[in-house]
Amino acid sequence: MLEFIIPNNIVCHAVEAMLFASIACSVLGVIITQLKISSIGFTMAHAAFAGAAVGMFFGFDSRVSAIALSLLIAVLIGPLSDRAKMPEDTILGVLFGMLMAVAVFFIAYMQYIGKGFSASSLLFGDVVSLYREDIYALALISLAAVLFVAIFYKEISAIIFDKKIAEAAGINVKPIYYALLFMIAFTVSLSLNIVGGLLLYVWLITPAAIAYQFMFNVKGLFIMAPVVASVISVSGAVAGLEYSLPVGPLTAIMFSIVFVASVILSRKRRISYRKN
Repeated sequence: MLEFIIPNNIVCHAVEAMLFASIACSVLGVIITQLKISSIGFTMAHAAFAGAAVGMFFGFDSRVSAIALSLLIAVLIGPLSDRAKMPEDTILGVLFGMLMAVAVFFIAYMQYIGKGFSASSLLFGDVVSLYREDIYALALISLAAVLFVAIFYKEISAIIFDKKIAEAAGINVKPIYYALLFMIAFTVSLSLNIVGGLLLYVWLITPAAIAYQFMFNVKGLFIMAPVVASVISVSGAVAGLEYSLPVGPLTAIMFSIVFVASVILSRKRRISYRKN
């Protein structure tokens, strides 16, 4: 897609993948952070991680198995919390531990039997070995995430403001909530081979957290978070390939540095300081 700007195919594919993954993750991350359901974000990320590890072990397409398990977890989250009569955070904590255990077990066993290289790509990502189909899938899911927010912006804003008031106003919250879960499932599954299962959470949460330091409304968050994520992700991809550094971990470190800087420079922090 960007070959006319970046003639090197490897760098071009890496930049495109990081760009589309960052847009999808950051847009959904705004909703996740504003609804205060970050625990769902890391649970879904590790569902994709566990599904990909199981699929790779049994010789299936890791993307298909990651999507399948992520969608299964998305469907089960609500009914499980209702049936077990327990808070949703508790259910998510149990699922997170279980999924992490499954992922670590199969990855450790693959390393034991000599499939360590394949397993390491799930942990830390591998932007070099991407196919054109991967890029198209990421472009499609990033477009879907943007359209989802654009079409249901009023409903999403109302739910973020107050879920109960939104329901009282006649907004059908559950379909939007489950649509969000399915979008997260597809996004984290398709991004898994790029940034790695251990770092996916950074792409989901950190861009929105950075944008929150400077924006005072939801619309501003939806604009700034993807811009910040795109700039950092593309810069990380270019720098990593230029200096032979691991792209996923390098970009995650860059996100962390920018987040710390944003907290220090935050307009909200200065306003709060003046009030005190």
